[in-house]
Amino acid sequence: QAVVLAAVEQNGDALKHASEELRHDRDVVAAAVRSLPDALSYASEALRADRDIVLDAVRMQGDALKHAAATLQADKEVVLVAVQMDGEALQHADVQLQGDVEVVLAAIRENALAAFRHASPAARANYAVAMVAVAEDGTLLQHV
Repeated sequence: QAVVLAAVEQNGDALKHASEELRHDRDVVAAAVRSLPDALSYASEALRADRDIVLDAVRMQGDALKHAAATLQADKEVVLVAVQMDGEALQHADVQLQGDVEVVLAAIRENALAAFRHASPAARANYAVAMVAVAEDGTLLQHV
């Protein structure tokens, strides 16, 4: 474990070479994710559902949400953290949250074009969402 821990601290991508047992090890996976948020993709299913590990990943790279368990892609707090880091992460959120005005507005404020593209039709039709989107990126006027 010590050798793998040292390796993933240097380069989180090293987690892909770790044994299945170590991909279940919370300390090893947490260190890998701190080094490279996308290392979450190599973690065990159980650790991809670990809220703290996923929050660490999306705080550094919102797009790491794509590697999270579906339950966390449907967790509003986790998704808000992800889209505030990277508005395009909205595409990896649960469909319900792609229609949540608060989540969509947070994503639009970070990356209007990408977020608007991944928002649900109902969210795009929302007056407040449309106004913020157009204020952030005037080219979106043609889509409202």
